[in-house]
Amino acid sequence: MSASSSPSSRFVSSNDIRTRFSRAMSEMYRQEVPQYGALIELVAEVNAQTLKADPQLAARMAHSGELERLDVERHGAIRVGTAEELATLRRLFAVMGMEPVGYYDLSVAGVPVHSTAFRPVTDAALLANPFRVFTSLLRLELIADAALRAQAAEILARRQIFTARALELIAQAERDGGLNSADADAFVQEALETFRWHSDATVDAASYDALQKSHRLVADVVCFKGPHINHLTPRTLDIDAAQAGMPARGMDAKDVVEGPPRRACPVLLRQTSFKALKEAIRFTDADNGGTGSGAHTARFGEIEQRGVALTRKGRALYDELLAQVRSMDNAGSAAPDYAGRLQQVFTQFPDTHAALRQQGLAFYRYSLTEQGQAQAGKVDAEADLEALITQGLVQAEPITYEDFLPVSAAGIFQSNLGGEEQKQYQAHAAQQVFELALGAQVHDEIALYAGSQQQSMEQVRKALTGASADAAALAEAQV
Repeated sequence: MSASSSPSSRFVSSNDIRTRFSRAMSEMYRQEVPQYGALIELVAEVNAQTLKADPQLAARMAHSGELERLDVERHGAIRVGTAEELATLRRLFAVMGMEPVGYYDLSVAGVPVHSTAFRPVTDAALLANPFRVFTSLLRLELIADAALRAQAAEILARRQIFTARALELIAQAERDGGLNSADADAFVQEALETFRWHSDATVDAASYDALQKSHRLVADVVCFKGPHINHLTPRTLDIDAAQAGMPARGMDAKDVVEGPPRRACPVLLRQTSFKALKEAIRFTDADNGGTGSGAHTARFGEIEQRGVALTRKGRALYDELLAQVRSMDNAGSAAPDYAGRLQQVFTQFPDTHAALRQQGLAFYRYSLTEQGQAQAGKVDAEADLEALITQGLVQAEPITYEDFLPVSAAGIFQSNLGGEEQKQYQAHAAQQVFELALGAQVHDEIALYAGSQQQSMEQVRKALTGASADAAALAEAQV
């Protein structure tokens, strides 16, 4: 059989399926939450203004391929209730080339879930479409009331969040190694049904109220037909400008931006959102003399700004400084506000890419400059990488952070659950339990960044010297 007639040649790529799905998801959410459309327009305006004001940033993003993906960048977030739901989601996302990356324990911040992010993991797939979905599993064991815990488990056991056709297509893709274009389109439409909003609750009003009192997120996960997408997030290049622009467009913005302070060289992830909307819901006892209807608050609009990925050393410094900010808060610091304290403390974090790179705090992707290409095969294999950068032979581009921050995610969740509650849980990190439910191990995100950096270093060395060089020692110092 020729390559052109082989079954695999008829399959569309997982990148293509992911793009189709992310576009369909965005269109569905725009229809369900009209303010999301206004958010997209605001972010597009801010990004255009930022790029116009900073030609160097525009040139760097164009060179790295980041500019092309900016307008398609989205992340979504969902919450599921059972191990079976989580494991099936893993299989569904795998059809789109998305794998579980990272483990996040949100119980430390008062949210009874633990999570991972399904996303592409290779550089090529990320450039094609970086769509990611932050996916949380409810921690039923953190519901203190045993009877309520049992009731929630029983409610969840009755539901099926995937259509029969979606399950068939997942199994078909696993069996055959892919989907053709028509089946890929069908898969996208069937998968959308899992993430669609359903205003009909699966419980009566009394059950909803009891679960709501346990924790608003518990009610959100347990009481509906499926894990409605609770937000989609465009990427902005200036989150402070976007935050300032929300009120003029009728959006009730969060009080603070989550994550690091504003910096010349953004690191990790900063997030903000407009607060969740109250949406009418109908309970199962609506026609039996019960309460009938109510309102649920869960879905909102989020914006993110992504910076450079930090090494383990960089994350340790970030966490140390964040702890300092919190200790100031607990001690009643004289600094006027949280943002002021954050800015003050983070002056200790280097804020140039040269310093971040040289101190091994962040990850970079290395490539030859035009001058370096002209010197290909003529450079000493022992040449120092920093010297090569100084000589203009090599350039270093920051590797974008593709993942999440647990405290920031929890802050977004808490501000959009329709209440001011802050439940207190002991730290209950349980990665092995989560992975057992998932049916797979999660990727170590820092190892992924280290691999990308090391690969680029090896390619540069090989091109400059004409022979393969061991970049492992160079990379290890920055992991």
